[in-house]
Amino acid sequence: MPKVPLLAQPTVHRWGAWSAAFALALCVQAAALGSSLSFSLNNWQLVCDNTRTCRAAGFSVDGAANPVSVLLTRKAGPREAVHAQVMIGNYGQDGAAVPLPSILKLSMRVNGRPAGQTIIHTNRTMTADLSAAQVNTLLAALPRPSRIEWRAGAERWALSDKGSSAVLLKMDAFQGRIGTMGALIKKGTGSDDGVLPPLTVPEVLTSAPAKPQPGDAHLVERLGGALRNALVASVKKSNYCPMLTEPEEDVVVELALNRLSDQKFLISVPCWSGAYNFGTGYWVVNERPPFNPVLVTDSGSGYRDGSIFASQKGRGLGDCWSTDRWAWDGKQFIHTASASTGLCRLIAAGGSWDLPTIVTQRHRPRR
Repeated sequence: MPKVPLLAQPTVHRWGAWSAAFALALCVQAAALGSSLSFSLNNWQLVCDNTRTCRAAGFSVDGAANPVSVLLTRKAGPREAVHAQVMIGNYGQDGAAVPLPSILKLSMRVNGRPAGQTIIHTNRTMTADLSAAQVNTLLAALPRPSRIEWRAGAERWALSDKGSSAVLLKMDAFQGRIGTMGALIKKGTGSDDGVLPPLTVPEVLTSAPAKPQPGDAHLVERLGGALRNALVASVKKSNYCPMLTEPEEDVVVELALNRLSDQKFLISVPCWSGAYNFGTGYWVVNERPPFNPVLVTDSGSGYRDGSIFASQKGRGLGDCWSTDRWAWDGKQFIHTASASTGLCRLIAAGGSWDLPTIVTQRHRPRR
């Protein structure tokens, strides 16, 4: 997906003469980005996948004593409603001095006014669906400065509205809703019938890798030097594999080999290592010279049975992650999944939400 520079953002809640130009720019930008999108501003994040389903996640301010997050999900197409969930922070709750009750009854309030009750079964999950009325109240409040919170006794979980207007406007633009009656921000008189339709989930026919052949275990030893040189030559400036291209003195980075087919191998090499993440490079190469290595990723985490996966922390606390997966289809690796978990706000260990940019249906025929 091409990287498009983010537009300079004026004050989010002031809708003046810039709004029409901003909306038009967003439409153009959405078209340029194709069928997936990631965007964040202040305490809100938008991720739209390749079916044009969009998910907008809002969070409490960084460092909040009682963190909370809301996820707004809307499918593409006419007259699609917005569905919403709320999640209260549970990162490190095991060591909390005052544990939460198994049934937590939260009072939702917007600008001091009651907006219904939300019940969370904390022994099962820290999330709950919002009612249609609560969703409407929330969507009406977000485009302007608002105080949005959930209360239980003296405890309060406050959701930030900073960044929400730009995120919701961008969602409207991506789904072609600006100027229609179904738009969240820039409503108009246009019919919903003209909005962009949903796209079908792509189907990927995967293939089981070939079984190892006699002699495969010695191929790296026999071809190691020439193969390593081919890999180094294939790493462009946009890739990052210093452990291969600039190894430490007297350190030899070992190559690992897995057979994919009668004529193709998967070669993996450690590429980089950080404080809490590491990246392995994976190349598809010919069995014999010229190897013609094709890089799949320089940030992989592992390989198994025709699938390469990557999982990276956004920071050492492990409250935000990104994940990717590639599947072998018999000729090449297809990028079959890509997702993140939202902003790093100590909502939950492992991240708050599943925010995909790439979704697929994977099938492997029976042998």
